[in-house]
Formats: sequence, structure tokens, C-alpha cells
Amino acid sequence: MSEPQKNPTLATLPETVERILSTGYLTRQEHFQLVTLFLSDLAVNEEERRQLNRIFDELQMGRLKYSSST
Repeated sequence: MSEPQKNPTLATLPETVERILSTGYLTRQEHFQLVTLFLSDLAVNEEERRQLNRIFDELQMGRLKYSSST
């Protein structure tokens, strides 16, 4: 049995972003968590906001896909 996905926190955001960009896939749950993090103005600094914007830009341009795993 695989380990459940952890919520991307501020401590793991760079690792989460790197994994998504290197694999080209993210789950719907990860997308929801990243949007939630992005919208929480107090929780992210400028560098983290840039990382999140990069994910959303890549997704919009079709360079990232949703994976079927949760």
C-alpha cells in the first residue's frame, strides 16, 4: 500500500514544485492544495508565489497534466 499524499506545506513546497515540474504530472488534490495555498495571502512569500505561478502557467500552457492517482 502506498503512503497517502501529504499536503504541500511551506516546508515541502519547493520539493512539491520540483517533483511536479520534473514528472509533468500533478493530482487534482495537489492542484486544489496549491490553489488554496496561493489564495492564502498570509501563508506565502514572494518566492513561493512565483513557484506557484510557474505551476499554474505550465498547467495552462498544457505542459502539465493531471495524473489519475490521488
